[in-house]
Amino acid sequence: MAVLPEGAGTDTADAVGAANAPYPVVVVDAAGRVVQLNDAASALLPAARLHEPLSSPAWLARAQHSEGPGDVNGAWGGRHFSAQRTRLAGGGTAWWLVDETAYRSVAAELAAERERTRFLAEASSALLSSLNLDRCMEVTASLAADHLADAALVVAPAGGRRLPVVVCDQDGRLAHVAVSGTPDSVPGLAEALRGFPPVPSRWIDPATAPDWLVPEGFGPVGSLVVTPLPGHGVPAGALILLRRARQSAFSASEEAFAGLFAARAGAALSAARLYAEQNAVADTLVQALLPPTLHRVGGVEFAGGYRASVDTDLIGGDFYDVHPPGEDCPETLAVLGDVAGKGLEAAVLTGRIRNTLHALLPMADDHARMLRRVNDAMRGAGPVRFATLVLASVRREGRDVLLRLTSAGHPVPLIVRRDGRVEEADTGGTLIGVLPAIESRTAHVRLAPGETCLLYTDGVTEAKGGPLGDSMFGEGRLQRALAECAGLPAEAVVERVQMLTDEWIGDGRHDDIAVLAVTAPRAA
Repeated sequence: MAVLPEGAGTDTADAVGAANAPYPVVVVDAAGRVVQLNDAASALLPAARLHEPLSSPAWLARAQHSEGPGDVNGAWGGRHFSAQRTRLAGGGTAWWLVDETAYRSVAAELAAERERTRFLAEASSALLSSLNLDRCMEVTASLAADHLADAALVVAPAGGRRLPVVVCDQDGRLAHVAVSGTPDSVPGLAEALRGFPPVPSRWIDPATAPDWLVPEGFGPVGSLVVTPLPGHGVPAGALILLRRARQSAFSASEEAFAGLFAARAGAALSAARLYAEQNAVADTLVQALLPPTLHRVGGVEFAGGYRASVDTDLIGGDFYDVHPPGEDCPETLAVLGDVAGKGLEAAVLTGRIRNTLHALLPMADDHARMLRRVNDAMRGAGPVRFATLVLASVRREGRDVLLRLTSAGHPVPLIVRRDGRVEEADTGGTLIGVLPAIESRTAHVRLAPGETCLLYTDGVTEAKGGPLGDSMFGEGRLQRALAECAGLPAEAVVERVQMLTDEWIGDGRHDDIAVLAVTAPRAA
């Protein structure tokens, strides 16, 4: 320990009382000359000399001549120090140097971890904001290119011989491409697409990257990371990160963080792919269950209308079909039915009944027999569910149209005559699917040109609405509306009934509604 010069004040002696402290202590006089160093300071600053100006570290020398009251900090010898100032009598200063390297490293790691956590939270929100698979792949590539690399590619599992790829280049531009190359052309890609752990980037030679992997204008690839996108039981694809040659290579911690991001992206992609598959299946089923588009069949006008109980649904428990005449069925068969229940479950039973009726077309000349077969099929198909049906066999005879109408627990069809009279068809029967034996009665009706037979479900007459929203539309109101439709085409009759029913319901709740009109054309 260097001794104090003669004449040094007692304040200086007190300040240097910590000479044996573990911290480096440097004492300088008012002129900036070093007057004392403890052992730790001598080891840290080997170039410092007593009675000579303090020249290094430069940031500490500059602070000696500053009038600022605060402490200073800076780097020295590959480490980082803060210098705490103690003013001494006579204008001297004692500097206590505290090594903050470890603290700053921990603080930097904590800040980086907070930033990563924030990014992962925002990434999860962005990835889960859409169930569109293409959009989810684009978001994954964009986030990866913005925060993890210079460019990124998202490779989906191959649906054929080509790999679907979304590329986000160095300028943030997105592109969808289909690559005909095999995954084996990229080290680790085939394994990642099968869900195996990623290959460390240090094992991958960037020079082996195929041309399709490198965006146009990117330049030489300096580092390459391939990591799997894990899905729900099935791999969702792979994420490829590219870094330019002039950038530092991916570190182990960066690769590990890329894996955390890939886990979230893979979950989002897997959910989007599952949704797309389920949506495709649902669309296929819905298309098969939608009411058919009707037109003139065998010289007879047919028109139908349907409204599900939930306005956002396309299908429900009410249905209608028109089967043109064929080799086994010389007459057109129109069917309208109402299955107990609502929504998808009722729609599934509706599809089963429609398929059964289609298979029974060869016996359409005998409505009673046909209904018995449908009843037997429903009673042997699991839980007790019932339905009401009305069958209408239709054929032309000259300019008139002949109908055979048979109701099975269903509201009876209404006949609209040319003079505005509305008649009920003389038919009735037992509902389908409950009793082991059913009964039915068939009515024979002749329609003159311009006359209509309307088949409808109870969703029309039982629709609640009106001024107070609690009154049923009722059969009387329906018949008065039909009386105004005398002589109208089938399509106009259906539109009139639907319009009045919709106005009556307003925004209120309602059951499924289906109507089917059969009209004898006015013109030949």
